[in-house]
Amino acid sequence: MEAPSWLTAQFLVNAVTIVAVVHIMLISLAYCVYAERKVCSYIQDRIGPNRTGFDFGLPILKPLRGMLGLGQSLADGLKFILKEDYTPNRVDKVLFTLAPGLVIVPALMGFIVIPWGGWVDIPTFSILGMQIQGGIVHVTGANVNIGIVYLLSIASLGVYGVTLGGFASNNKFSFLGGIRATAQMISYEIPLGLMILCVLLTVGTIVPDQIVRHQIEHGWLIFHQPLTALVFFITILAEANRAPFDNAEAEQELVAGYHTEYSAMRMALFLLAEYGHLMTSAAFFALLFLGGYQLLPFMHDPLTSPAAVSVGAVLVKLAVFFGKVFGLIGVAMFVRWTIPRLRFDQIMHGAWQMVIPLSLVLVVSVSVLVYFGATGLLPMLGVNLSIALLFTMLLPLMPRREVNKRLPLYGSRFSPMPGERVSTAPTLALAIEDRPVEGSHATMT
Repeated sequence: MEAPSWLTAQFLVNAVTIVAVVHIMLISLAYCVYAERKVCSYIQDRIGPNRTGFDFGLPILKPLRGMLGLGQSLADGLKFILKEDYTPNRVDKVLFTLAPGLVIVPALMGFIVIPWGGWVDIPTFSILGMQIQGGIVHVTGANVNIGIVYLLSIASLGVYGVTLGGFASNNKFSFLGGIRATAQMISYEIPLGLMILCVLLTVGTIVPDQIVRHQIEHGWLIFHQPLTALVFFITILAEANRAPFDNAEAEQELVAGYHTEYSAMRMALFLLAEYGHLMTSAAFFALLFLGGYQLLPFMHDPLTSPAAVSVGAVLVKLAVFFGKVFGLIGVAMFVRWTIPRLRFDQIMHGAWQMVIPLSLVLVVSVSVLVYFGATGLLPMLGVNLSIALLFTMLLPLMPRREVNKRLPLYGSRFSPMPGERVSTAPTLALAIEDRPVEGSHATMT
């Protein structure tokens, strides 16, 4: 029996890839919250989640108790499911309900064009009496020639859910959070697109798999264009509303921002969408600058080369790609708990007066290099380092804004009275002891 024209080996591999990656992402999103809390506790010298296992209080499952707190994500999910899904009065109920979906859906759609596993050789086989012609097919969710354009289009839809969530809540804090998110995302989409243009000008294609092949042949683009990669990483943090760009949900100012009025699973969708966008953005970064599924730069290892089309090679490539994605997510987590949140005016000032001009200079410089055919490692790296040095030298010479300047408070420790010497250091011996528990003979006496 002949199979329909649409039922091909490529179609089946696309379907399997979508199902597998969606489930990997959903499980990873839940454990990203766990990882965030552990990273936070590590930086703040705490322990973090370490008690909730998978025993569910049953004696027969006592060996599953604890387990480094890995059951915390399941407990959090059950909590969100069982909580009351409260809808405040005088909200736009349709938009209020649609907003979480409009946030999470784009986060789970962008990965489709990512070439997770390169190519795989599928033999001819039969299914339900229909013979499927085999061959070498692409391991991705959708093998389309406009992959980068599709990814940009999907990523730009996330702002609608945030804006609608803030608008439909009928809450001034939510509305301000939505307005902030809209202005921030629109501003940082400009340098985001310009940095992608730098990559596309260098490789000469918008097909994701061809971008990976170019880096396998010529080296990862993070070594060619480190400044471009840095600006791109900054923009994806801003697009995902990650610290230090999380002013749309600044707790000190806006309670919880655009999701102040949300609870239960609708609230959980907003939280998961943040990590979903971050995961898709990290995969995008790995695709553009870290060689995709290649294990090591400047090395043609047999398992992660495009010529490796066995099932084992595909699994290795998937592991390498997701390893890079989780590594980048870890970097974003450390950034969140290391750098303090920027003020909203600082974020917008940084976008329009620093990041966007720098992006324009980078695009022009890459265009000139591509025109003259100087796309090798040394010319690209030299131009990037020269631009970074130039901006570093010019930054102190730029006019400074005098808004929100700290005013001296007469008599305080920052502005003492004439002749007064202010000392805020502790004087108690136990307070300045490096080992307060063990102590030392000199301190304890």
